[in-house]
Amino acid sequence: MSMTDLLKAEEIKKALEAFVGETFDPKKFFELVGMKAMSAENVKKVFQVLDVDGSGFIEEEELKFVLKGFSSEGRDLTDSETSAFLKAADKDGDGKIGIDEFEVMVHE
Repeated sequence: MSMTDLLKAEEIKKALEAFVGETFDPKKFFELVGMKAMSAENVKKVFQVLDVDGSGFIEEEELKFVLKGFSSEGRDLTDSETSAFLKAADKDGDGKIGIDEFEVMVHE
């Protein structure tokens, strides 16, 4: 499954363009890309696409490349953006984002 099976390509492109020269804000990105309106089931499908190694978690290394999961044209997150994203989503403090933590962040 690819991200364009779940989200509209033009919304992905627009959301990526919004953060070309700005600090990445995951909550704003998820809203721009149309994820806030998605069902929990579809948000979990997005999570599975982003969970590159299939571990059931998005680890810090995967998080750095999260925008590439939406489009090959997505940029890498900076180290500070990656850390801020992880800190905002990792509610149990285990150093990775679980599927439930991801869903909560998208729908906050």
